[in-house]
Amino acid sequence: MGPHPAVAAIRLAVRRVLHDILTDHHSTTDAATHELPPSPLVLVACSGGADSMALASALAFEAPKLGIRAGGVTVDHGLQPGSDLRADEVVLRLRELGLDPVEATAVTVGREGGPEAAARDARYAALDGAADSHGAAAILLGHTRDDQAETVLLGLARGSGIRSLSGMAAVSGAGGRYRRPFLQLDRQTARKACMAQSLPVWDDPHNTDPAYTRSRLRHEGLPALEKALGKGVVEALARTAQLSRDDADALDAWAGQAEAAVRDNTGLLECAKLYALPPAVRRRILRRAAIEAGAPAGSLFARHIEEIDRLITGWRGQGVINLPGKVVAQRQGGRLVIRQG
Repeated sequence: MGPHPAVAAIRLAVRRVLHDILTDHHSTTDAATHELPPSPLVLVACSGGADSMALASALAFEAPKLGIRAGGVTVDHGLQPGSDLRADEVVLRLRELGLDPVEATAVTVGREGGPEAAARDARYAALDGAADSHGAAAILLGHTRDDQAETVLLGLARGSGIRSLSGMAAVSGAGGRYRRPFLQLDRQTARKACMAQSLPVWDDPHNTDPAYTRSRLRHEGLPALEKALGKGVVEALARTAQLSRDDADALDAWAGQAEAAVRDNTGLLECAKLYALPPAVRRRILRRAAIEAGAPAGSLFARHIEEIDRLITGWRGQGVINLPGKVVAQRQGGRLVIRQG
């Protein structure tokens, strides 16, 4: 008798991702000696919740069969009493699964961008540090199809354009470091897999705290949408994310190719040449220029890009435009100057 269907589903999802990681790893074979590099290490980011515990169990099961080393890391955000003890418990559970190396990393969460964004930034910085210190080839993240649907709706609410509607990528980060095997699986599948394997899970109280936007969306917004529109909203939103990502990737590539042609020999953007581009391509170039000047990507919204765009399409002698990160944009002699203020 085979494993529970939910367990089989999570293992298959992880196996596919591990095959991709192994293929990428083998592509680095030493051309001179034809020797394969050492066995890659894959870490799982685990909070102790159902999604990440299911992911950790699947990694522990599948990695040895492919000759991959498997470890784990949990991040202590320090936002709740006893969070350090919770992190120690997660470390113990990961070691019981057979993962090695395993570590807990404590972070200090700032305030920039709001509590959720600040916690996310601190978490990814810690995960990057863990991957670098252990020489990990990849880090697996337990985001599910439900998380993807929530991300799409949050992007829609911000009005930030098609890129924000594309949600989370299956592969992201420098060199494709972050992998999300569960984007095609729902949250209930992960929870059922934990129950079938008698894995203890921790339900973060922040996930049900109405003070957090994502929590309100999860427990109030999405259920209201399903009540009004019927079942299948989550699946449709996840499908929208993939379609939007394909379109956004194509437009990003176009913008990347067009950017060199709209800069003068000093590197400044020429307004007349920008004006001739389609708006979707032009605004991508403007956004990239603002980020390169120091504007935080997470704080740069559609309204900011629209203001810069009006320096090109609706020039009436406007003054300096202030952007996040103390970046300013202004038009000077037919050129667009975006720099630190």
